[in-house]
Amino acid sequence: MALVATLLGGVLASVARAAQPGAASPVAAPMRDLQWGQLNFLHTTDTHGWHGGHLQESQYSADWGDYISFAHHLRKRADDEGRDLLLVDTGDRVEGNGLYDASDPKGKYYFDIYREQDVDIICTGNHELYQASTAEGEHRRTVPNFKSNYLASNLDYIDPKSGERIPMARRYKKFQTKNQKIDIVAFGFLFDFTGHANNTVVKKVRDTIKEEWFQQAIREKPDLFVVIGHVGVRMQEFEDIYTAIRKQNWHTPIAFFGGHAHVRDAVSFDDKAFAIASGRYMETIGWMSVDGIATKAAAENKALSGVTFKRRYIDNNLLGLYHHSGLDRDSFPTEHGRNVIKMIATARKELDLDYTYGCAPRDLWMTRSPYPSEDSIYSWLEGEVLPDVVVNEERKEKSRLAILNTGAIRFDIFKGPFTTDTTFIVSPFLSVLNYIPDVPYPVAKGVIDLLNNAGQILDAASETPDGPGPLDSRFMAIPEQFAITKSIIHERKDYSAASLEQSSEGQKPLGDDDDSSRKPALVGGYTTVDDLGEDGDDAVHSPLDFYTVPNCVQAEISFPIEGEPDTVDLVFLDFIQPWVLLALKFSGGDYGAKDVSLYKNGSFTDLMAGWIKENWKLC
Repeated sequence: MALVATLLGGVLASVARAAQPGAASPVAAPMRDLQWGQLNFLHTTDTHGWHGGHLQESQYSADWGDYISFAHHLRKRADDEGRDLLLVDTGDRVEGNGLYDASDPKGKYYFDIYREQDVDIICTGNHELYQASTAEGEHRRTVPNFKSNYLASNLDYIDPKSGERIPMARRYKKFQTKNQKIDIVAFGFLFDFTGHANNTVVKKVRDTIKEEWFQQAIREKPDLFVVIGHVGVRMQEFEDIYTAIRKQNWHTPIAFFGGHAHVRDAVSFDDKAFAIASGRYMETIGWMSVDGIATKAAAENKALSGVTFKRRYIDNNLLGLYHHSGLDRDSFPTEHGRNVIKMIATARKELDLDYTYGCAPRDLWMTRSPYPSEDSIYSWLEGEVLPDVVVNEERKEKSRLAILNTGAIRFDIFKGPFTTDTTFIVSPFLSVLNYIPDVPYPVAKGVIDLLNNAGQILDAASETPDGPGPLDSRFMAIPEQFAITKSIIHERKDYSAASLEQSSEGQKPLGDDDDSSRKPALVGGYTTVDDLGEDGDDAVHSPLDFYTVPNCVQAEISFPIEGEPDTVDLVFLDFIQPWVLLALKFSGGDYGAKDVSLYKNGSFTDLMAGWIKENWKLC
């Protein structure tokens, strides 16, 4: 079958609209169908407030209201065909977009928007726990909104008034699916996160799986175990859970749903245990189907053979959602979905998210361009922004080193309007600039190399008798590098028309017209390679480059024209202070928290936005 943009696809592209005002129109692409099974799942993770969709990226411009309509139609199909469909979310729903971060208090609109989706199994991410106020909002709002569907297998909450420590939510859940009465035992985990606020406690997974309640739960005899978690699918925590279940239930299928690493990926633990990760930022809606589940009813079907898992990574693109639901612009939106679209639009307007600070003169990339380079967002920060904003008027004549961790930046900057929304998309955190004055330069200059190349040494130095301390150097860098696998590093391949024709098996265009004159130019996007192969993405993309970046970048500011300064002010984001202090010790300095002061008022996000307002003209 030729990979073409069909007549129907072209028509849809011309009439379909993005949900939010000002969003880019969706684009047609060659498509791979969803593969339905007995039990099917839709999976979101690491949405980080992007519930209004991507206004500047056409292939991800559908919003949370569109997802509600999409889930409704797929649930109906499951009901009509006697199948089952469950919705799963694996955390990090907050921090990363103006829809969440621009309100006071943060999340003012988010809680009501998010709760409109009927999620069957939901858990916590680390971003729900960084701030005590965020953890409190999760406990007081999201947990009650989803009641027994919210699972917290290794997470406790500490009541601020009584000091009582209680489970954030129920530890696990036993239930039956609607149509086939498939018996499921489900868990909801968080990786061994140590940077949480003091009103929460995250228990190590390896300890949790030894607890009596877990050991009893895995001795149940369900038709399927479902393990959701804010855990990278290749992280040790899932491996430990898998091993514990298999010791008690060797033949029971296990479906894992992960996140945290911001990648599309799938892992096969054995022929009856499978895991999927579904990207980030509402770019991806994950799809998993399971066949061969040996329920009593299914066992009567003599054709039933071994368990099989299949997956798709669905672009959050309206045309794709139309395609998979078999509908069009007129028949796709539900009344419920339309109402949520209006909720999002109203919130965006009230938050003034389209207010423009300036016009970005070029695209600036996190990983699509190498660092250092002209198009690297980190080179731009290092060479243009930091020298201008890292200025303390009382010490402006002093030479200084300014260190920024790459994980403080969460998204690319596209050429064009840089808005209030963009500010939080690029830098959503409350981090401020701290400093240590008058550090001998021979000591200070060694810090950046240690931060970037001695992570294991620094982490080991923070260990305690009870296990690892609060440091994990991976948290300084971008999440995508937590799981550097073949699924996100792309080599240049042959993407000519002839090559694509040869690789078209199992793919369908957005319609049935085979007019070769309507072949689309492939849009850059995910070209995922996972344990099941290279056909997981629902839309066929041209590949994007992915370049690794260091943990931190550094700017030298007000240095002498010749020679080196005797001492410098060492300036850094407060988030990386523990690593900086350890690196100073290894570099020959003896500094502690008592030596650290606030360098300048205002968050780094505010300082960056101020720089843009002063230096980039309006479009």
